[in-house]
Amino acid sequence: MMLLSTIINRFRDKFLEQYPSLVLPGHKTALQAMALCRQDHGPYMLARCTDRDCGTLTYIPHSCGHRNCPHCQNHESSRWIEKQLNKRLPATYYLITFTMPTQLRDQAWRNQKTVYSLLFACVRDTLKTFTRNDRKLGGEAGFTAILHTHSRTLDYHPHIHVLMPGASIDKQVGLWRKKSAKYLFNHKALAKVFRAKMLKASVDQGLEVPKKCPRKWVVDCKSVGNGDKAIVYLGRYLYRGVIREKDILSCQDGTVTFRYLHAKTRQVRTRTVSGEKFLYLLMLHVLPKGFRRARCYGFLHPCSKKLISLLQLVLRVNPLTMFGASQTKRAPITCPVCGAEMKIVRTRLIKPPPHRAAACFS
Repeated sequence: MMLLSTIINRFRDKFLEQYPSLVLPGHKTALQAMALCRQDHGPYMLARCTDRDCGTLTYIPHSCGHRNCPHCQNHESSRWIEKQLNKRLPATYYLITFTMPTQLRDQAWRNQKTVYSLLFACVRDTLKTFTRNDRKLGGEAGFTAILHTHSRTLDYHPHIHVLMPGASIDKQVGLWRKKSAKYLFNHKALAKVFRAKMLKASVDQGLEVPKKCPRKWVVDCKSVGNGDKAIVYLGRYLYRGVIREKDILSCQDGTVTFRYLHAKTRQVRTRTVSGEKFLYLLMLHVLPKGFRRARCYGFLHPCSKKLISLLQLVLRVNPLTMFGASQTKRAPITCPVCGAEMKIVRTRLIKPPPHRAAACFS
């Protein structure tokens, strides 16, 4: 397994030299953060043993906390997964994927914040319209949308995954309606409406629509049972970055080789690119500063906690019995001497030599 920080430190200068027109300030920030993540030459935290008889002091390398770092955000990922599982309702869940065609991806890259916001808005409006007009549902929809920008080979491929229960609520009459079928909505109809909304929104924002824009877009809709596996799958990709370090097989002779699972054959394949091209592929998926990758709508919105609790009470759903107790506590730091739990007392330190550390904190 190759450390991502090692690859960044080795090829960062070549990457910045080869792709000067494509490097944004957020890319440099991401590279700098991940290059120092848990490294000896980075900042340190000082931890003290909570056992009074021990009192051992230990320097621990800082994690960078960047949302594209494969080292960090495991705790946040677990928290998000647990929150989504605890909002689940007794209904068949569906995974709907809205994909932008190849002809619009260059425009999306050059106008990321605008296009990504339009993607979320058009997906939201499309699903709400279909839910209101559906004969069996005919009410307010609730769903979670997550933006992905990468394919399995790390190429730029913006699309939105939506996890949606086949149910709706009519607030006027207080009815909860469910739909159980292989497909929630017709995928061709979804694609036509989504395409129309997306193109109109792009024109309204002053974005030029390519002349070769395809007439048929791709929207996939399939049942995923009770939704728990889909939630875990989406949660893991939400916070770990676009590649796991264990999938980076080698870094030699100026190239990087990584593995991925082919979507159609489900076979493990490898791809080898130059070191600077590998960093370029990673930076393609660094989102604009402050942009949220996951959003909830309708009766699954964070402001609808009381409504969700009421629905779970009426429908006799107890998330704690369904998924177990909370698992979101951070893993404790244990003392290397006595094994007791340690407490962080100072952060962002430059690690001094051992004899100075002992003198300063004795």
